[in-house]
Amino acid sequence: MTLTADEEVTASGALGRTPCLVIDVEVAGEQYRRIAAAFAGAQIHYAVKANPEPALLRALVEAGCRFDVASRAEIDLCLAAGASPAALSYGHPIKKPGDIAYAYARGVRLFAFDSEGELGKIVAHAPGSGVICRLLASSQGARWPLSRKFGCTPDMAIDLMKSAARQGLDPAGLAFHVGSQQLDPGRWEPSVALAADIFRTLEQSGHRPRILNAGGGFPVDYRVSALPITAYAAAIEAAMSRHFGRDRPALMIEPGRYIAAPAGVLHAEVVLIARKSYEDESRWVYLDVGRFGGLAETEDEAIQYALATTRDDGPMGPVILAGPTCDSVDIMYQHAHYELPLSLKAGDVVRILGTGAYTATYASVGFNGFPPLRTQIT
Repeated sequence: MTLTADEEVTASGALGRTPCLVIDVEVAGEQYRRIAAAFAGAQIHYAVKANPEPALLRALVEAGCRFDVASRAEIDLCLAAGASPAALSYGHPIKKPGDIAYAYARGVRLFAFDSEGELGKIVAHAPGSGVICRLLASSQGARWPLSRKFGCTPDMAIDLMKSAARQGLDPAGLAFHVGSQQLDPGRWEPSVALAADIFRTLEQSGHRPRILNAGGGFPVDYRVSALPITAYAAAIEAAMSRHFGRDRPALMIEPGRYIAAPAGVLHAEVVLIARKSYEDESRWVYLDVGRFGGLAETEDEAIQYALATTRDDGPMGPVILAGPTCDSVDIMYQHAHYELPLSLKAGDVVRILGTGAYTATYASVGFNGFPPLRTQIT
């Protein structure tokens, strides 16, 4: 017998209505320990934006993780989970003056910036703090690339770091980010090489930065498997040795997806299965969750999640996967080739795997009247 969504989630632990994102905190802890072992000695700051669930944050605090925060709310969540203010880096380079002052009042002393205007706000509202200047970096090879919204050119970074020192701040280091779900381990080296040149230029001027933040972007398995995290750690270690030699700064990284994504499974219900013509072999499968309900990273079919149902032992056929709203862009996959069981019916549950990161935090607060994506911790 095939269970409906309500029957299945009740049988598996009273998860309640779908859609529901189920987070296994132990898996997130295992992921943290895995990346900490691969990057032995690095400062590991979990990117809270990936998934800010309090239970997950508490587990990471207990494991010794630090945190990359982007707002007042994320600061409060981390401190409430038991993190020390010294373990927080305010990594967002676009902040209101009041947010900088709030962070400073709560004990945060490390701030990112990439412009003169942002530097001035930190000088005024977080005097004496450490600052990390973010560089422009290529996202080639990333499934979720980053644009030119963040970062500055090397010549500007040099001037900004000198200016920070003149104005009483601590020019602590440089940062870059090579894009999220970055599949190419070699993409970190060009930015490491660039940073090393800037470090040497600054040292010649009497400034000695001590941190290189290599960002996040470390990939996880979706439909396509990623290389093990050790491959990325080895590539970055080789780049650090090659371009800095023995006089190397402390390495800082900001994993978000890598820690949180494998910990989550999104339980969704099939609302409707339909065909658009008698000739079209593909069925349209409409779920009760879509791009507005937390699956924003399916835009351009960039992140392709693996799917599972209770009928996967039977014959399969091609599908187009769409969400429940009345917006025509609410389609997850129509070009990537997905197959689901031919016996799939409305009311069945589809599990969307690897959805612990960038799902619940992306969900709409009420488009079409659908509530935000609910999360349950196991």
